[in-house]
Amino acid sequence: MRVNRILLSTALVVVALVVQVSVLARLHLPGAVPDLLLLTVLALAMVYGHVGGALVGFGAGLLADLAPPADHAAGRYALVLCVIGYAAGLVKPENGRLKSATGPMLVVVGAAVGSTLLYAGVGALVGDTAARHVGLPGLLFSAALYDLLLAPFVVPAVMALARRAENDPLAETTSAAKATDISSGWLASGTGLRIGGQRGGLRMKTARSRTARAGRIKGVKRL
Repeated sequence: MRVNRILLSTALVVVALVVQVSVLARLHLPGAVPDLLLLTVLALAMVYGHVGGALVGFGAGLLADLAPPADHAAGRYALVLCVIGYAAGLVKPENGRLKSATGPMLVVVGAAVGSTLLYAGVGALVGDTAARHVGLPGLLFSAALYDLLLAPFVVPAVMALARRAENDPLAETTSAAKATDISSGWLASGTGLRIGGQRGGLRMKTARSRTARAGRIKGVKRL
């Protein structure tokens, strides 16, 4: 990942985690907690692709695992967000721009349900059965609903910031300089070809004139 991606991703992940822990987690909503961190990872993955999404998801999940209110084993949420970020990056648009809101909303719903199921499944493997006591169907419904309501305010803004950070003025200047060098090379080669053609034409004309003069001289000698 490039430096600008790392800096932007780190800043957005930290802000999302702080808001989620200090604000959203204290709302005491029924069911799940709105997952602002998940939405941030989804938005970045749909701009950076599957590899960048997996890396951002792993870092964001590991940071959430180490945050003070965490009550689960470290690495559990990192695994979940790594898989979700990789899967979301596979549906990245070709030009990084979304043509409609239907696709991202489906991605958000699928990620909310998938992350909850994956988190509960990993918890079952390590002996954490909290999801069974809370009620998995209600947890899935509330997670999808909260993330879907929060997504229109988060996903487009994060994607816009990521796309703007991708436009590196230094890279554009370098590309323009390379294009200028290439164009100048084409012009130089074209000029060389023309000059060579002119030289070849002059040589042909000189040879013809010499042949004609030789013929005339021979004819004079014959007479």
